[in-house]
Amino acid sequence: MDILSLFVIVPVLTVIALVFSKGLKQARIISMIGSFIQLGMAINLLFAYFRERAINKSVMLFTQDTVWFKNFNVHYAIGVDGISTALLLLTSIVVLAGVFISWKTDDLPKEFFVSLLVLATGVYGFFISIDLFTMFVFYEIAVIPMYLLIGIWGSGPKEYSAMKLTLMLMGASAVLLVGVLGIYFNSNADGGVLTFNILEISKVHIPFEAQKLFFPLTFIGFAVLGALFPFHTWSPDGHASAPTAVSMLHAGVLMKLGGYGVFRIAMFLLPLGAIEWSWFFIILSATGVIYGAFGALKQTDLKYINAYSSVSHLGMVLFALLMLNKTAWNGAILQSLSHGFMTALFFALIGMIYGRTHTRDITKLGGLLKVMPFISVIYVIAGLASLGLPGFSGFIAEMNIFVGAFQHEEMFYRVATIISVSAIVVTAVYILRVLGIMLMGEVKNEEFLDLPKVTWFEVTGIMLLLIPMIGMGVAPLWLSNMTMDSVGPFIQGVLNHL
Repeated sequence: MDILSLFVIVPVLTVIALVFSKGLKQARIISMIGSFIQLGMAINLLFAYFRERAINKSVMLFTQDTVWFKNFNVHYAIGVDGISTALLLLTSIVVLAGVFISWKTDDLPKEFFVSLLVLATGVYGFFISIDLFTMFVFYEIAVIPMYLLIGIWGSGPKEYSAMKLTLMLMGASAVLLVGVLGIYFNSNADGGVLTFNILEISKVHIPFEAQKLFFPLTFIGFAVLGALFPFHTWSPDGHASAPTAVSMLHAGVLMKLGGYGVFRIAMFLLPLGAIEWSWFFIILSATGVIYGAFGALKQTDLKYINAYSSVSHLGMVLFALLMLNKTAWNGAILQSLSHGFMTALFFALIGMIYGRTHTRDITKLGGLLKVMPFISVIYVIAGLASLGLPGFSGFIAEMNIFVGAFQHEEMFYRVATIISVSAIVVTAVYILRVLGIMLMGEVKNEEFLDLPKVTWFEVTGIMLLLIPMIGMGVAPLWLSNMTMDSVGPFIQGVLNHL
């Protein structure tokens, strides 16, 4: 059994075991064991990657290739580099943390954990795929369970939010499929056979006219999931209505598929199209960075604040990828990882606060530092990471993005960079505003004086996210070097086509 296929097989086996489980206790024990195994596999893969990379300089490691549908040359082709290895580790941590945070879910618990792990299966499969068609299939597997998870276990206008999210993401998938098929039908431009294999397509000089046509379709198809402005509106509503663990996976993992797809497919396979269209999408992404920050500033609901913050932070990922240089691309990957840990931690804490106070409105909260010291302190740490304080994961990511972006000498790129950098100031304002209103001062509601204490499973879920977030900021070089080494061949491949 190859080491990568286990990332699909183990979640599927966990789902099968869940189907035959009875009651909440069995469902959560099976989910926890399955998620622990997935985390162990991700850690094992990390060390195996370092060992293999020392002796193997191939672009992708641990590759496997099995014919899936011969008529269209569709293969189950898988492989990883440092980027996908890091994202697999992020996914396994967020999934396990989500299971612990959902420990007390008593409404259809078996069905809830099945849907959660089906989503995780799609994400794992997407990150290991190097065949466009296989990647698209796993992409759909990851997106579809969101409708059920929000529509059944959500709160507020959950049917509206679930339908809006599904329609927008399915619409983006249709656009993406056209882009993928456009790449496929131009993959024999040099006289070879049609193929969906990313590494093989990267060696082909796809005609400029085809790139100019299919790049925006591929970019938008993926970037909608990455909250590209103005197609971001599904995200805040989806976050606000989703249950806690679903918000964690949605923002912490699922939205990373957008940036990863843009990097791995749109930018790498269609570099001439990227150059042609970069100015337009830079305007949209920079607008999203600023808009998301100001949107968060205007909100009073904790989930909406974090949702708009995610629009801003993920806008930086798309912005960096469009800069087409090594430093900015590395920053985009680090930002994806940093935001994954940080936003999952935020949503976990928001769920814990809401579960005790039954409100997410910061104007109705106050003095929580006195009654929830553990949750409050962790919220402060997450806030400092979000505003990019040195020593936390956000700082190293944003420094790479803005240094890489400013390397362009053209005035357009530098003005766009300055505009995006200004979002840091707005981020600091809304983070400190929330901390001041919610945590400081006198306790506004006497009922808050006797709130339940933090449980062991909540502490476990929080620490799973907090430790890597701080570790990434304190000791970033091992991770930065791993992703930078993987970015190198891709940026070189782009330059070879220019």
